[in-house]
Amino acid sequence: MNPEVLTPLLDWLDLAGVAIFALTGALVAAKERQTFVTLAFFALITGVGGGTVRDLLIGAPVFWIHDAWVAAICLAMALFAWFTPTRWWDGRFLSVADGLGLAAYAVLGSAKALEYGLPPTPAILMGVITGCAGGIIRDVIAGRPSILMRPELYVTAAALSAGLTVLGDLAGLIREWVWVGATAAGYGLRLAAIKWNLSLPAYGRG
Repeated sequence: MNPEVLTPLLDWLDLAGVAIFALTGALVAAKERQTFVTLAFFALITGVGGGTVRDLLIGAPVFWIHDAWVAAICLAMALFAWFTPTRWWDGRFLSVADGLGLAAYAVLGSAKALEYGLPPTPAILMGVITGCAGGIIRDVIAGRPSILMRPELYVTAAALSAGLTVLGDLAGLIREWVWVGATAAGYGLRLAAIKWNLSLPAYGRG
């Protein structure tokens, strides 16, 4: 089974997610004063990490192996990071950019999982994995504390985007509007979490 999954809107979400995550990966390497080869490597693994895990789990062809544009976009993001001063990206830029990639990729992951016949709950989980895995891989290889360990909401934002995507599909709503709304909702929650340090209650038992 190899359904035609991506509509033009999902194509754009896919490429936007790749580009944003690739840029965050390249910038992490740039801030560590690494070589261009390392920047390109970080751009690739961050850009395609979540989608690769998703495709392997749902039995789909790994998306970037068959699409030359994906690797080209990752390389372009590495070049962009290489030729720009790291001071341009100080502050919360990485978190803000990562949040957009997170929401877009969560929507894409759930929509693709549904097209491959997954039930609603696993489809939501595939959206969360698609959105989160690339950033996790980036942080682990860079030796940074994982983004999951930050106090503000992260996985919850991905789950919101993924959940709205699946619920909209179950309700029979117009998919394009659902995808746009789900991306905006997850990104909005992530931005709010960054700005106001929103978080769920932490485990407090001794």
